[in-house]
Amino acid sequence: MDGTVLIVDDEKNIRKALRMVLEGEGMTVVEAESGEAGLAAVEQHDVDLVILDVRLPGIDGLAVLGQLRGRKETARLPVLMVSGHATVTDAMAAIQKGATDFFEKPVDRDVVASRVRNAMKAYQLEKELDRLRDDASRRYDMIGSAGAIRQIFAHVEKVAPTNGRVLVTGESGTGKELVARAIHRLSARSQKPFVKVNCAAIPSELIESELFGYERGAFTGASGRKKGMFELAHTGTLFLDEIGDMSASAQAKVLRALQNGEITRVGSEHAIAVDVRVVAATNRNLEEDVAEGRFREDLFFRLNVIPIHVPPLRERSEDVPLLASAFLEGFCSENGMPKKRFEADVLEALSERPWPGNVRELRNVVERMAILGDDVLTLDDLPREGRLTGRARETKEREERASAPSLPPAASASERLSLREVRERTERAYIVETLDALEWNISRAAQVLDVERTNLHKKMRAYGIKREGAAS
Repeated sequence: MDGTVLIVDDEKNIRKALRMVLEGEGMTVVEAESGEAGLAAVEQHDVDLVILDVRLPGIDGLAVLGQLRGRKETARLPVLMVSGHATVTDAMAAIQKGATDFFEKPVDRDVVASRVRNAMKAYQLEKELDRLRDDASRRYDMIGSAGAIRQIFAHVEKVAPTNGRVLVTGESGTGKELVARAIHRLSARSQKPFVKVNCAAIPSELIESELFGYERGAFTGASGRKKGMFELAHTGTLFLDEIGDMSASAQAKVLRALQNGEITRVGSEHAIAVDVRVVAATNRNLEEDVAEGRFREDLFFRLNVIPIHVPPLRERSEDVPLLASAFLEGFCSENGMPKKRFEADVLEALSERPWPGNVRELRNVVERMAILGDDVLTLDDLPREGRLTGRARETKEREERASAPSLPPAASASERLSLREVRERTERAYIVETLDALEWNISRAAQVLDVERTNLHKKMRAYGIKREGAAS
């Protein structure tokens, strides 16, 4: 096993015996004959484990152990205590101060090798887990320097330590989940579960059983008891994404759960106490939905204690180069690819795009460029829809404004469209635009639009959306 072991012992023969055992196991050995020298060696070498004598001249072993445990850099470093005059009291004191293990002199080759291997393996696994946690955490970092994003950072830092409920609003793909995860990560619940529920992706007839769980026999197919998302998020954070798409009956039960801190599984009459911090998100205008009776007003006020709005990417174009560069670096690292970079005019072109799919669309475009491009990404690597820059963009926008249909100024009230009709027409046009931009790749379009693939198919059927030339 690879690794560096520090032996701190004032007996030269003991150090020699331990060195032979450890080098025979393939390890690198560093020696120190006093506590002071041992602490200095930890500073000078990248040590993976310490074998520390209890009784040393000057600072004794227990004092050295205390200092190691008191430093952030060595707080979890495995330390095996060894003594030639061991007592139960010595062993208990060492373990209470944080020793990983304890053994007696004279040293037994097999015992030492086995205990060192086990301690180092556990330490290396712990470091790897920390690295993976850090990598996972960075995947959910919010990136940006625009004023609106800095304001979101400030709000998150203030609200995260509290239990206040947060409603995150914004268009699809703007990064609402990143805000929710940042709130969880900076809260006292950070080591507890973060449970995400996409309310739009769960059929209305199943949403209650998914949220609150069910008992055996509650309905056909319920062959056993199942915990719901509220129970799974107990003591942690429950992220209710696209809550505006939740059915009326589920809204009522969520409201009761928020009011009472209790849920009832489907098919049960017994209430279960849950301690959950709820963060909700939506791309809908919930105030409008409340006014039109599609969303409960009392639930809206329960959720909207602290509102945070995430602006669309087109309103913070100065962040596009930062985001694109971060996505490129992350994608190359995750996939073991050599580092790549953008030419300056590529970042300019990316900044000028309107990004209807927001940050998610930008990430997808960068991923495509990273896969298909060389070490230096140029304008030729941009997808066809992304190559307009500067004057060409302005010309296209003028043409679009000139050709856009508009309502005659003198139109009577009866000739005007209802809000629902305007919304449906806008949604249909946006879906078609996205499909065209992605060359009618349904899966990619669903990702950009932040909807399930099946839901996108339903909307396409409802709006009669078909690709030109496709069979009826």
